Amino acid sequence: MLKTKDILDEKDKRLRNISKEVEFPLTKKDKELIDTMIKYLHDSQIEELSEKYDLRPGMGMSAIQLGVAKRYFVVVNEITEEDSDKQEFETYILINPKMISNSMEQIYVTDGEGCLSVNRPVEGIVPRYARVTFEAYDMEGRKIHIRAREDLAICFQHELDHLNGILFTDHIDPKNPYKGKDQMRGI
Repeated sequence: MLKTKDILDEKDKRLRNISKEVEFPLTKKDKELIDTMIKYLHDSQIEELSEKYDLRPGMGMSAIQLGVAKRYFVVVNEITEEDSDKQEFETYILINPKMISNSMEQIYVTDGEGCLSVNRPVEGIVPRYARVTFEAYDMEGRKIHIRAREDLAICFQHELDHLNGILFTDHIDPKNPYKGKDQMRGI
């Protein structure tokens, strides 16, 4: 079982590597890693499992965060209705992803963006597009298009940055961490 301590910390230079395109068919090792990432993200969002296994909650994870410099990431997004007592999730697997369009509107996470590889509080805002369209491949090598908005769009952009060796902290101006806040919408 994947543990929080297995995820590379921001000090690890491997996180700065630009990940390589994936060839199809996927290797057995890649398929297993994708399943492991999904299980971690799913379990980390269920409070009792998160506490039991000491998992830091997360919504997305890129292969590079586990030391594998390949262009894929997974996102597990909770879609539970407010009046439901059963948690439900959508799972996204994006292989060789590209952002092919984006809105002009920019947004930011009001409580601050987080990352499973950044184990410290970070002050500031990260400008992200409010709506994006991604082109990628599924596990069978079929081309897919995904439109995402709000928190899902932020997560996709965050994970794509990982594949390019970029951390969310790189987007924050150290001299003015809230720069441009009045020109964006907080979510």
